[in-house]
Amino acid sequence: MSPRESTPRRRAPNPIRADLEVFDRAIETVSESNATSYRKIGELMGRTRVAALIVLAALLVSGARDEQVEPPVAAAGPVTAPAPADFDEIQLMRFLERANAALSPNQIRQIAAAVIRYSAKYELDPVLVTQVLWVESGARPWVRSPLGAVGLMQVMPHMAEPLGLGGNLATIDANIEAGCWILADNIRRLGEEDGISAYFWGSNIRDVVYLDRVKKARAAIRGASES
Repeated sequence: MSPRESTPRRRAPNPIRADLEVFDRAIETVSESNATSYRKIGELMGRTRVAALIVLAALLVSGARDEQVEPPVAAAGPVTAPAPADFDEIQLMRFLERANAALSPNQIRQIAAAVIRYSAKYELDPVLVTQVLWVESGARPWVRSPLGAVGLMQVMPHMAEPLGLGGNLATIDANIEAGCWILADNIRRLGEEDGISAYFWGSNIRDVVYLDRVKKARAAIRGASES
């Protein structure tokens, strides 16, 4: 073995390695500090998340409770249109004279009186009742449809049964009362436009053709009654 190999030599300290060791210790210190900080942050975030979930749950429960006690939507109110001050029995008679020349003076008086009477009883606009009457029958008390609808308001006999009207449904008075009762009931349940449509269609309303015809009749009735 050579003297060089047998004699151990003491290495001089490596300044770069010493610096690296100091740097490593600093990193370890910072890492421990950061780990502590991250752990604290994690704990804080965990508590915050739990608090947020508690608040959210409270809001959901509150919303469900509010939803349960929310009052129901109000149903359509009764038909409260009073008789227009400018449309009376005399004007209605004037319209009927022009609408159907085959009506006798007595029939005209009976129809006008019944429309005014039962419009008031069932809280309907008498002009609207006249519109339906004209569209349904052309103001002809004697009309019968192939399906069995009767009279001025083209009332199906089974529809009038709940009223228990005495006498013949084809009579002017009974027919107009039955028609007004059905129309008012439809409007209370369905609203004005659907109620008018249902007078023709029943529960299965298919289009607005009938409703449009009734609407157009209003201007003609007012015009004929004022001329």
